[in-house]
Amino acid sequence: MIVVSGGAGFVGSHVAEFYAHRGERVLVVDDRSRADLLGVEQAQLDNWEWVKRLPNVEAVEASILDADLLPDLVAGARAVVHAGAQTAVTVSLIDPRTDFLVNALGTMNLLEAVRAAAPRAALVFCSTNKVYGENVNALPVRRERMRYAFEGEWQAGVPETLSIDHCEHSPYGVSKTTGDLYVQEYGRLYGLRTAVFRMSCIYGPRQWGVSDQGWLAWFARAALTGLPLTIYGDGRQTRDVLYVSDLVAAIDAALETELHGEVFNIGGGPDLGCSLLEALEWLERLAGRRPSVRYEDWRPCDQRIYVSDTRKAQRRLGWQPRVGLELGIGSLLEWLRTSGSQVRERVT
Repeated sequence: MIVVSGGAGFVGSHVAEFYAHRGERVLVVDDRSRADLLGVEQAQLDNWEWVKRLPNVEAVEASILDADLLPDLVAGARAVVHAGAQTAVTVSLIDPRTDFLVNALGTMNLLEAVRAAAPRAALVFCSTNKVYGENVNALPVRRERMRYAFEGEWQAGVPETLSIDHCEHSPYGVSKTTGDLYVQEYGRLYGLRTAVFRMSCIYGPRQWGVSDQGWLAWFARAALTGLPLTIYGDGRQTRDVLYVSDLVAAIDAALETELHGEVFNIGGGPDLGCSLLEALEWLERLAGRRPSVRYEDWRPCDQRIYVSDTRKAQRRLGWQPRVGLELGIGSLLEWLRTSGSQVRERVT
Protein backbone atom coordinates (compact mmCIF):
# COMPACT_ATOMS: atom_id res chain seq x y z
CA MET A 1 0.00 0.00 0.00
CA ILE A 2 1.13 3.56 -0.82
CA VAL A 3 -0.06 6.28 1.56
CA VAL A 4 -0.19 9.81 0.14
CA SER A 5 -0.74 12.68 2.55
CA GLY A 6 -2.18 15.70 0.78
CA GLY A 7 -3.40 13.31 -1.87
CA ALA A 8 -6.10 15.67 -3.13
CA GLY A 9 -3.52 18.35 -3.83
CA PHE A 10 -1.61 18.92 -7.02
CA VAL A 11 1.48 16.78 -6.38
CA GLY A 12 -0.33 14.24 -4.21
CA SER A 13 -3.01 13.55 -6.81
CA HIS A 14 -0.38 12.80 -9.45
CA VAL A 15 1.44 10.44 -7.09
CA ALA A 16 -1.84 8.67 -6.33
CA GLU A 17 -2.65 8.40 -10.03
CA PHE A 18 0.77 6.95 -10.87
CA TYR A 19 0.60 4.14 -8.32
CA ALA A 20 -3.11 3.46 -8.81
CA HIS A 21 -2.63 2.89 -12.52
CA ARG A 22 0.34 0.67 -11.74
CA GLY A 23 -2.04 -1.58 -9.83
CA GLU A 24 -0.98 -0.73 -6.29
CA ARG A 25 -3.40 -0.03 -3.48
CA VAL A 26 -3.30 3.68 -2.63
CA LEU A 27 -4.59 5.41 0.49
CA VAL A 28 -5.12 9.15 0.01
CA VAL A 29 -5.22 11.21 3.21
CA ASP A 30 -6.33 14.83 2.90
CA ASP A 31 -8.16 17.29 5.17
CA ARG A 32 -9.21 19.44 2.19
CA SER A 33 -8.04 22.61 3.96
CA ARG A 34 -6.08 24.15 1.10
CA ALA A 35 -9.26 25.55 -0.47
CA ASP A 36 -10.05 27.44 2.73
CA LEU A 37 -6.55 28.89 2.95
CA LEU A 38 -6.20 29.96 -0.68
CA GLY A 39 -9.82 30.48 -1.62
CA VAL A 40 -10.23 27.95 -4.43
CA GLU A 41 -13.13 25.83 -3.21
CA GLN A 42 -14.03 24.35 -6.59
CA ALA A 43 -10.42 23.32 -7.19
CA GLN A 44 -10.15 21.25 -4.05
CA LEU A 45 -13.57 19.72 -4.56
CA ASP A 46 -12.71 18.70 -8.10
CA ASN A 47 -9.36 17.17 -7.11
CA TRP A 48 -10.98 15.32 -4.21
CA GLU A 49 -13.73 13.88 -6.38
CA TRP A 50 -11.27 13.11 -9.17
CA VAL A 51 -8.85 11.16 -6.98
CA LYS A 52 -11.70 9.13 -5.43
CA ARG A 53 -12.60 7.85 -8.90
CA LEU A 54 -9.15 6.39 -9.51
CA PRO A 55 -8.90 2.59 -9.46
CA ASN A 56 -7.37 1.02 -6.35
CA VAL A 57 -7.71 4.27 -4.35
CA GLU A 58 -9.29 4.75 -0.95
CA ALA A 59 -9.67 8.40 0.09
CA VAL A 60 -9.89 9.35 3.76
CA GLU A 61 -10.72 12.87 4.88
CA ALA A 62 -8.35 13.29 7.82
CA SER A 63 -5.70 15.64 9.12
CA ILE A 64 -2.02 14.96 9.72
CA LEU A 65 -2.61 16.84 12.99
CA ASP A 66 -4.63 13.85 14.22
CA ALA A 67 -1.74 12.01 15.82
CA ASP A 68 -3.94 9.26 17.26
CA LEU A 69 -5.42 8.32 13.86
CA LEU A 70 -2.27 8.31 11.73
CA PRO A 71 -0.75 4.99 12.95
CA ASP A 72 -3.88 3.14 11.85
CA LEU A 73 -3.74 4.82 8.44
CA VAL A 74 -0.09 3.98 7.70
CA ALA A 75 -0.10 0.47 9.17
CA GLY A 76 0.87 -1.99 6.45
CA ALA A 77 2.18 0.69 4.06
CA ARG A 78 5.23 -0.11 1.98
CA ALA A 79 5.73 3.60 1.22
CA VAL A 80 4.53 7.03 2.31
CA VAL A 81 4.66 10.19 0.20
CA HIS A 82 4.23 13.21 2.45
CA ALA A 83 2.83 15.95 0.23
CA GLY A 84 0.38 17.37 2.77
CA ALA A 85 1.34 20.93 3.67
CA GLN A 86 0.49 24.58 3.99
CA THR A 87 2.07 25.72 0.73
CA ALA A 88 1.98 29.53 0.50
CA VAL A 89 4.56 31.98 1.85
CA THR A 90 1.90 34.70 1.98
CA VAL A 91 -0.43 32.59 4.13
CA SER A 92 2.43 31.85 6.53
CA LEU A 93 3.02 35.58 7.02
CA ILE A 94 -0.64 36.10 7.94
CA ASP A 95 -1.13 32.94 10.02
CA PRO A 96 2.25 31.56 11.12
CA ARG A 97 0.75 29.35 13.84
CA THR A 98 -1.35 27.29 11.44
CA ASP A 99 1.62 27.14 9.08
CA PHE A 100 3.77 25.72 11.90
CA LEU A 101 1.16 23.23 13.05
CA VAL A 102 0.65 21.76 9.58
CA ASN A 103 4.20 21.79 8.26
CA ALA A 104 6.20 21.08 11.41
CA LEU A 105 3.93 19.27 13.86
CA GLY A 106 2.05 17.46 11.09
CA THR A 107 5.32 16.11 9.73
CA MET A 108 6.40 15.00 13.21
CA ASN A 109 3.05 13.23 13.69
CA LEU A 110 3.44 11.35 10.42
CA LEU A 111 7.03 10.34 11.22
CA GLU A 112 5.96 9.02 14.62
CA ALA A 113 3.13 7.07 13.00
CA VAL A 114 5.52 5.48 10.52
CA ARG A 115 8.03 4.70 13.26
CA ALA A 116 5.33 2.97 15.31
CA ALA A 117 3.23 1.24 12.66
CA ALA A 118 5.29 0.94 9.44
CA PRO A 119 8.99 1.12 10.31
CA ARG A 120 10.13 -0.47 7.03
CA ALA A 121 8.10 1.87 4.84
CA ALA A 122 10.03 4.24 2.62
CA LEU A 123 9.04 7.89 3.08
CA VAL A 124 9.60 10.86 0.77
CA PHE A 125 8.98 14.32 2.21
CA CYS A 126 8.07 17.14 -0.17
CA SER A 127 10.24 19.97 1.13
CA THR A 128 11.06 23.24 -0.65
CA ASN A 129 13.87 25.42 -1.90
CA LYS A 130 12.67 28.01 0.63
CA VAL A 131 14.70 26.19 3.31
CA TYR A 132 17.78 27.97 1.90
CA GLY A 133 16.19 31.36 2.58
CA GLU A 134 18.22 34.48 1.96
CA ASN A 135 21.44 32.46 1.61
CA VAL A 136 20.53 31.97 -2.04
CA ASN A 137 20.58 35.75 -2.55
CA ALA A 138 24.16 35.87 -1.29
CA LEU A 139 25.40 33.78 -4.23
CA PRO A 140 27.03 35.60 -7.17
CA VAL A 141 24.44 36.55 -9.77
CA ARG A 142 24.55 38.46 -13.03
CA ARG A 143 21.63 40.45 -14.40
CA GLU A 144 20.81 39.64 -17.99
CA ARG A 145 18.22 41.20 -20.30
CA MET A 146 15.46 38.72 -19.41
CA ARG A 147 16.70 36.86 -16.33
CA TYR A 148 19.11 36.51 -13.46
CA ALA A 149 21.80 33.83 -13.75
CA PHE A 150 24.24 32.29 -11.29
CA GLU A 151 27.93 32.91 -11.92
CA GLY A 152 31.12 30.91 -11.42
CA GLU A 153 30.95 27.64 -9.51
CA TRP A 154 27.21 28.10 -8.96
CA GLN A 155 26.21 27.85 -12.62
CA ALA A 156 25.13 24.22 -12.09
CA GLY A 157 22.64 25.45 -9.50
CA VAL A 158 22.15 25.31 -5.74
CA PRO A 159 23.59 22.13 -4.18
CA GLU A 160 22.31 20.34 -1.10
CA THR A 161 25.38 21.58 0.80
CA LEU A 162 24.31 25.24 0.80
CA SER A 163 23.67 26.30 4.40
CA ILE A 164 20.09 26.59 5.60
CA ASP A 165 21.27 28.49 8.69
CA HIS A 166 22.17 32.12 9.54
CA CYS A 167 19.76 33.76 7.13
CA GLU A 168 16.27 35.19 6.89
CA HIS A 169 13.36 32.85 6.21
CA SER A 170 9.65 33.36 5.92
CA PRO A 171 7.55 31.47 8.51
CA TYR A 172 6.83 29.01 5.69
CA GLY A 173 10.55 28.50 5.16
CA VAL A 174 11.05 27.92 8.89
CA SER A 175 8.20 25.42 9.21
CA LYS A 176 9.32 23.45 6.16
CA THR A 177 12.93 23.50 7.39
CA THR A 178 11.73 22.05 10.70
CA GLY A 179 9.96 19.19 8.95
CA ASP A 180 12.92 18.73 6.62
CA LEU A 181 15.35 18.31 9.53
CA TYR A 182 13.07 15.92 11.40
CA VAL A 183 12.75 13.70 8.32
CA GLN A 184 16.53 13.61 8.06
CA GLU A 185 16.94 12.85 11.75
CA TYR A 186 14.37 10.04 11.82
CA GLY A 187 16.27 8.41 8.98
CA ARG A 188 19.60 8.63 10.74
CA LEU A 189 18.62 8.12 14.38
CA TYR A 190 15.77 5.61 14.03
CA GLY A 191 16.80 3.98 10.77
CA LEU A 192 13.64 4.96 8.88
CA ARG A 193 13.91 4.91 5.11
CA THR A 194 13.46 8.63 4.58
CA ALA A 195 14.34 11.09 1.83
CA VAL A 196 13.84 14.84 1.60
CA PHE A 197 13.01 16.45 -1.74
CA ARG A 198 13.81 20.18 -1.69
CA MET A 199 11.66 21.01 -4.65
CA SER A 200 11.79 23.94 -6.98
CA CYS A 201 8.77 24.99 -9.09
CA ILE A 202 6.62 22.00 -10.02
CA TYR A 203 3.89 22.53 -12.60
CA GLY A 204 1.39 20.63 -14.74
CA PRO A 205 -2.27 19.63 -15.06
CA ARG A 206 -4.49 19.77 -11.95
CA GLN A 207 -2.47 22.63 -10.52
CA TRP A 208 -5.00 25.25 -9.49
CA GLY A 209 -2.54 28.12 -9.59
CA VAL A 210 -3.44 31.29 -7.74
CA SER A 211 -1.58 34.53 -7.16
CA ASP A 212 -0.12 33.18 -3.90
CA GLN A 213 1.12 29.80 -5.08
CA GLY A 214 1.79 27.85 -8.28
CA TRP A 215 3.08 30.83 -10.25
CA LEU A 216 3.44 29.21 -13.67
CA ALA A 217 -0.10 27.80 -13.57
CA TRP A 218 -1.36 31.20 -12.37
CA PHE A 219 0.40 32.92 -15.29
CA ALA A 220 -1.06 30.38 -17.72
CA ARG A 221 -4.57 30.82 -16.36
CA ALA A 222 -4.21 34.59 -16.62
CA ALA A 223 -3.10 34.24 -20.24
CA LEU A 224 -6.22 32.24 -21.09
CA THR A 225 -8.78 34.26 -19.15
CA GLY A 226 -7.48 37.81 -19.24
CA LEU A 227 -6.88 38.01 -15.50
CA PRO A 228 -4.36 40.76 -14.59
CA LEU A 229 -0.99 39.77 -13.14
CA THR A 230 1.14 41.51 -10.53
CA ILE A 231 4.88 40.91 -10.70
CA TYR A 232 6.80 41.79 -7.55
CA GLY A 233 10.27 42.94 -8.57
CA ASP A 234 11.56 43.33 -12.11
CA GLY A 235 10.35 40.03 -13.60
CA ARG A 236 13.85 38.67 -14.10
CA GLN A 237 13.35 36.31 -11.14
CA THR A 238 14.38 32.90 -12.42
CA ARG A 239 13.35 29.44 -11.28
CA ASP A 240 14.01 25.99 -12.62
CA VAL A 241 10.65 24.43 -13.41
CA LEU A 242 9.84 20.73 -13.41
CA TYR A 243 6.88 19.00 -15.01
CA VAL A 244 4.95 16.96 -12.46
CA SER A 245 5.45 13.56 -14.14
CA ASP A 246 9.21 14.06 -13.82
CA LEU A 247 8.78 14.72 -10.10
CA VAL A 248 6.72 11.54 -9.70
CA ALA A 249 9.46 9.58 -11.48
CA ALA A 250 11.99 10.95 -8.97
CA ILE A 251 9.73 10.05 -6.04
CA ASP A 252 9.34 6.52 -7.37
CA ALA A 253 13.11 6.16 -7.76
CA ALA A 254 13.65 7.33 -4.17
CA LEU A 255 11.05 4.94 -2.79
CA GLU A 256 12.84 2.06 -4.48
CA THR A 257 16.26 3.07 -3.11
CA GLU A 258 17.54 2.34 0.38
CA LEU A 259 17.89 5.85 1.81
CA HIS A 260 18.13 7.03 5.40
CA GLY A 261 17.77 10.79 5.80
CA GLU A 262 19.07 11.72 2.34
CA VAL A 263 18.43 15.18 0.90
CA PHE A 264 17.95 15.91 -2.80
CA ASN A 265 17.41 19.18 -4.62
CA ILE A 266 14.73 18.36 -7.19
CA GLY A 267 13.88 20.64 -10.09
CA GLY A 268 14.48 21.16 -13.75
CA GLY A 269 18.08 22.28 -13.26
CA PRO A 270 19.87 24.86 -15.42
CA ASP A 271 18.46 23.48 -18.68
CA LEU A 272 14.89 24.17 -17.52
CA GLY A 273 15.39 27.58 -15.95
CA CYS A 274 12.67 30.15 -16.71
CA SER A 275 12.25 33.76 -15.61
CA LEU A 276 8.89 35.45 -15.16
CA LEU A 277 9.52 37.55 -18.26
CA GLU A 278 10.46 34.46 -20.26
CA ALA A 279 7.32 32.68 -19.05
CA LEU A 280 5.22 35.54 -20.42
CA GLU A 281 6.87 35.08 -23.81
CA TRP A 282 6.31 31.31 -23.74
CA LEU A 283 2.65 31.87 -22.94
CA GLU A 284 2.21 34.47 -25.64
CA ARG A 285 3.60 32.05 -28.19
CA LEU A 286 1.75 28.94 -27.01
CA ALA A 287 -1.53 30.49 -25.86
CA GLY A 288 -1.66 33.33 -28.37
CA ARG A 289 -2.23 35.83 -25.61
CA ARG A 290 -0.10 37.82 -23.15
CA PRO A 291 -1.55 38.72 -19.74
CA SER A 292 -1.67 42.35 -18.68
CA VAL A 293 1.00 42.99 -16.05
CA ARG A 294 1.67 45.58 -13.40
CA TYR A 295 4.80 45.76 -11.25
CA GLU A 296 5.20 46.31 -7.51
CA ASP A 297 8.10 46.26 -5.04
CA TRP A 298 9.93 43.05 -4.21
CA ARG A 299 8.30 40.88 -1.57
CA PRO A 300 10.11 39.85 1.65
CA CYS A 301 12.23 36.70 1.41
CA ASP A 302 11.93 36.46 -2.38
CA GLN A 303 14.87 34.87 -4.18
CA ARG A 304 16.11 36.62 -7.33
CA ILE A 305 17.09 33.24 -8.69
CA TYR A 306 16.78 29.67 -7.59
CA VAL A 307 17.99 26.85 -9.83
CA SER A 308 18.50 23.34 -8.48
CA ASP A 309 21.77 21.48 -8.83
CA THR A 310 20.25 18.07 -9.58
CA ARG A 311 23.49 16.15 -10.05
CA LYS A 312 23.14 14.26 -6.75
CA ALA A 313 19.67 13.04 -7.74
CA GLN A 314 20.97 12.03 -11.15
CA ARG A 315 23.83 10.13 -9.56
CA ARG A 316 22.04 8.46 -6.64
CA LEU A 317 18.59 7.91 -8.14
CA GLY A 318 19.43 7.47 -11.82
CA TRP A 319 16.95 10.25 -12.55
CA GLN A 320 16.81 13.30 -14.76
CA PRO A 321 14.04 15.53 -16.15
CA ARG A 322 12.58 14.51 -19.50
CA VAL A 323 9.75 16.95 -20.24
CA GLY A 324 10.82 20.20 -21.90
CA LEU A 325 9.20 23.58 -21.47
CA GLU A 326 7.27 23.61 -24.73
CA LEU A 327 5.65 20.23 -24.11
CA GLY A 328 5.08 20.89 -20.42
CA ILE A 329 3.57 24.36 -20.74
CA GLY A 330 1.52 23.18 -23.70
CA SER A 331 0.07 20.34 -21.60
CA LEU A 332 -0.74 22.72 -18.76
CA LEU A 333 -2.49 25.11 -21.15
CA GLU A 334 -4.51 22.30 -22.70
CA TRP A 335 -5.71 21.16 -19.28
CA LEU A 336 -6.59 24.71 -18.28
CA ARG A 337 -8.57 25.20 -21.48
CA THR A 338 -10.73 22.17 -20.74
CA SER A 339 -10.82 22.00 -16.95
CA GLY A 340 -9.09 24.61 -14.90
CA SER A 341 -9.47 28.12 -16.27
CA GLN A 342 -12.94 28.63 -14.80
CA VAL A 343 -11.70 28.61 -11.20
CA ARG A 344 -11.59 32.00 -9.51
CA GLU A 345 -10.03 33.03 -6.25
CA ARG A 346 -12.51 33.89 -3.54
CA VAL A 347 -12.86 37.63 -2.91
CA THR A 348 -12.68 38.40 0.82
